[in-house]
Amino acid sequence: MQQQELRKLAADLKNDLARLVEKRSNWEVHWQEVADYMLPRKADITLERPKGDKRHTVIYDGTAIHSLELLASSLHGMLTSSVNRWFALRFKETAINEDDEAREWLEDVLDKMYIAISRSNFQQEVFETYFDLIAFGTSCLQIEEDKDDIIRFSSKHIKEIYISEDAKGMVNCIYRRFKMSAKATVEKFGRDNVSLKTLNTLKKAPFDDIDLVHVVKPRNTYNPKKLDKQNMPFTSIYFEYDSGHIISQGGFKEFPYVVPRYLKASNELYGRSPGMNALPDVKVLNKMVEVGMKAAQKQVDPPLLVPDDSMLMPIRMSPGSINYYRSGTRDRIETLNIGANNPLGLNMEQQRREAISQTFHVDQLLITENRNMTATEVVQRNEEKMRILGPVLGRLQSELLQPMIIRIFNIMLRNNLLPQAPEILLNQEIDVEYVSPMAQAQRGQELSSIVRGLELFGQIGQVAPVNDYIDPQGLVKHLIKILGLPARMIRSDSEVEEIAQQKAEAQQQQAEMQQQMAESEMARNVAPAVQAVSNAEREQQ
Repeated sequence: MQQQELRKLAADLKNDLARLVEKRSNWEVHWQEVADYMLPRKADITLERPKGDKRHTVIYDGTAIHSLELLASSLHGMLTSSVNRWFALRFKETAINEDDEAREWLEDVLDKMYIAISRSNFQQEVFETYFDLIAFGTSCLQIEEDKDDIIRFSSKHIKEIYISEDAKGMVNCIYRRFKMSAKATVEKFGRDNVSLKTLNTLKKAPFDDIDLVHVVKPRNTYNPKKLDKQNMPFTSIYFEYDSGHIISQGGFKEFPYVVPRYLKASNELYGRSPGMNALPDVKVLNKMVEVGMKAAQKQVDPPLLVPDDSMLMPIRMSPGSINYYRSGTRDRIETLNIGANNPLGLNMEQQRREAISQTFHVDQLLITENRNMTATEVVQRNEEKMRILGPVLGRLQSELLQPMIIRIFNIMLRNNLLPQAPEILLNQEIDVEYVSPMAQAQRGQELSSIVRGLELFGQIGQVAPVNDYIDPQGLVKHLIKILGLPARMIRSDSEVEEIAQQKAEAQQQQAEMQQQMAESEMARNVAPAVQAVSNAEREQQ
């Protein structure tokens, strides 16, 4: 591009960014309040605050902070656990999933993907994403290719991102305004691509920040047959905000950012969160605790009533001190009754704490298991715990997990890090299947219904042929799907048929052997009788 075209492009991008900034302005005030009371380490959305400053000045009670941490940890463990597998892959065509070679290939692909995820910084970054999601209702996670670790994840501060949606309500455009030191900027983009102003800053103050903007949006026209970055579905542009100098132009095959929303109104762009819902109670509780602390201080160190004509000043307040007054007077030093010993305030504080805990589902998440509980009760408790967050699962699957998994798969595929697919799998589409603890818990209700149904059928099977209505093989396959068992543990239909045939042949051979033994035994029993009859006939002759 010519310099004139580049300047016009940068000007257009800055204008688009200005419109997105205006649309987001109302949200920023709300986010700042939430961060002040619940996520103080990110309380710099509308305020320019120095790094390392104290950010707990308005917090007098930590209920909201602890509740937010608990919900974030619970979502992390139930959706993207570091211990258990939380997703699987299946082909959209059901028949292909029954092929042994296809199943083995999917298992190998899954192993490679989980190894890549475990070696990356996924766990700490996605955990931070959950924090933002619960506090602000919107979070952002960037997924990049990395030469050393294959994949690199980066959770972005809510104050950096400005988004827009497509016709389906999915985020497909992002403007990210962020700061990077002059030294890091030159290292990332090269000396030849940055502006003269940045080079001068690098020379004089290499650790001073450069104001940058990263734009990723759908490309209007491109040639999919070409493999260069200028012909990809999404365009990627970096430019310096102050000078408007474009320092990088490229593209992505997939949208490199995932922007999930916790809850979302149909006419709004950014999400709503439990932190927003709890904010009124949090502010009231903090004020009540603040007032209560002042009242407690007055009780411990109360104001005094001192007569003005009988005391020998000054008054000594240290332990063991002696104060003198004129003899013959009845005046004494007395405390001022401030009426601070009122249990009503404590009751109201507890009510606010309970309301905050309910907003963050603390009671359900902290359900303890009793030693006297049966296995069924334990399962029901866990199912109830999972169902509490069930409504959030659908949006998180579509806006966080699915695009993230697809992005990881395609990165590894392009870098030849996945096993070669058999010819039978060419041009076959793959679906993502979630097998996380939350997904399994949601299926637990269906499993419980099946178990109860089988128990009922067993009771009435004595009087009605209910077993004739049940396909045993179909039932087993459905149970395997609900339980999320690995494909390597499951035999194919051909193997099951072969085993059934072998069993039938063995049973037939056993039946034949038993028949032969019975015939031999009968022959041995009949032989003496035949011999006796024969002897009797000879004697008569």
